[in-house]
Amino acid sequence: MPLTVLSVAYPLAKVSPGTAGGAEQVLHTMDKALVHHGHRSIVLAAAGSRCHGLLIPVRVSDAELDFRAKRQARESFRHAIHRALSEFNVDVVHMHGLDFHEYLPDGDIPVVVTLHLPLAWYDVSHLRKRRDNTALVAVSGSQANTAPSGTQIDEVIPNGIELENYRPAHRKGRYALIMGRICPEKGIHLALDAATIAEIPVTIAGKAFDYPEHRQYFEDVFRPRLGPHVRFMGSIGGKRKAQLLAGARCILVPSQAPETSSLVAMEAMASGTPVVAWRSGALRDVVDHGRTGWLVSSVEEMASAIARIHEIDSAECRTEAEHRFSSEQMFSKYVSLYDRVTMASSAMELQPA
Repeated sequence: MPLTVLSVAYPLAKVSPGTAGGAEQVLHTMDKALVHHGHRSIVLAAAGSRCHGLLIPVRVSDAELDFRAKRQARESFRHAIHRALSEFNVDVVHMHGLDFHEYLPDGDIPVVVTLHLPLAWYDVSHLRKRRDNTALVAVSGSQANTAPSGTQIDEVIPNGIELENYRPAHRKGRYALIMGRICPEKGIHLALDAATIAEIPVTIAGKAFDYPEHRQYFEDVFRPRLGPHVRFMGSIGGKRKAQLLAGARCILVPSQAPETSSLVAMEAMASGTPVVAWRSGALRDVVDHGRTGWLVSSVEEMASAIARIHEIDSAECRTEAEHRFSSEQMFSKYVSLYDRVTMASSAMELQPA
């Protein structure tokens, strides 16, 4: 039976095919799949977002993303969710934001919350204090294993990518690729230092969001490392992104945060491109050390891994992606969860008072 799903993005990040955030990419992929499979998809996201279903745009501040801007955005989302639920016959609300508890819908409508970020970054009290008819989803077993005492993870649904968007290239370029958000926890400066040691040119595709700490990192740490052997392209998507991934000799993922997943590593493997990644959270599960890439713990180890990247078979990377990282697998598991939470909600409504 077709479902009507209201997907709610993080208020301060636009949803689009070229977005830099993993949560926004997953939301966009789910929105596209819902429409493709005959369901009704409604997306509530910041104005300027792009989706396949019905977009409900919410205008948020274009100024510095400080505490005041966050508070105003959350208030706007709270009102927009209330209006959407009043106007549409929604079966389930799927929330993707770190601050989801600030605008949880009232009433007993089923809610699915995907916890995209390290669980330590969430307000633990709101992970433990459960709203009725709410399911918490982890995106990897590694993430679920870090759940604080008293927190129940209802489902583990690994992220997936649209494999058809990525294909190995017939010939590799000479460059190493870095792709993603430009911020302190992503550790891009470490990858640039490693590439300098390995004497390999680097292409960077990514965006620095307008948070004060991100801007400071960009100006004080990132920008001084740019030079003739470092090409910075800004945020990209679509075919250009796929071409960059396929043409790279390897992709560098130097994240210093306990990653809960890594879409860019999955995309790289689907493109036949090996991954050199920090031993950080779920990256240890995504990358098969010595087969689809190398896991490292220092700048020197990353430099050495870059020099050994020829030992990794491009075809093995693609095979691994096909076996493990399909978005269809992710979509199927979410729809099964949608069905379960809506059926459970209906059963509760039928119980005598």
